[in-house]
Amino acid sequence: MGILDKLFGGDESPTEVRFSHVKIHPQVDAGVGAAQPGFAGGTLSCKCASDPVVVRVGAQTAHNHVCGCTKCWKPDGAVFSQVAVVARDQLEVLDNADKLEVVDASAAIQRHACKGCGVHMYGRIENAGHPFYGLDFVHTELSSDDGWSPAEFAAFVSSVIESGVDPARMDDIRGRLEELGLEPYDCLSPPLMDAIATHVAKQNGALA
Repeated sequence: MGILDKLFGGDESPTEVRFSHVKIHPQVDAGVGAAQPGFAGGTLSCKCASDPVVVRVGAQTAHNHVCGCTKCWKPDGAVFSQVAVVARDQLEVLDNADKLEVVDASAAIQRHACKGCGVHMYGRIENAGHPFYGLDFVHTELSSDDGWSPAEFAAFVSSVIESGVDPARMDDIRGRLEELGLEPYDCLSPPLMDAIATHVAKQNGALA
């Protein structure tokens, strides 16, 4: 639309959707929803047909995002995982905790997965010096409750190549993320990167 149309009331053309064929994750492929006001958490269940692991999350999640790293659990066929955080004191395993095991004990995030179906039920940081200590990482898609915080951005986008995605697809993937309103980053979002840097600066004395 030209400048005269803008000044004198010309109708804007609808935004062209060019990358709807690109699949990111089932929770966002049809569009990104909104959080339910006043939502205060719910339960997450693994994929086992019997005796599922059930986790209670007692608060709304934050910083929900799609993640391209190769560590996070994702459903079959998804290019990205979707993961959010909640305060660790708001998370409790209700049923079948004996089915959980840590996937990689050497990782900063201790991902507790179901030994039956392999689903990651939560990730916990045990290092008290880590910038995100006190936060647990969860996959809200494992809940039948509606109202969770929606995905807000895309993290570690280039890392999907490490999981086998053809590098030639990356322009289309980033295009689709932008169409969905999920700003693509090859790290974390700026507020989270600022939080990490602030934590480090306080530890090394650069900030009081």
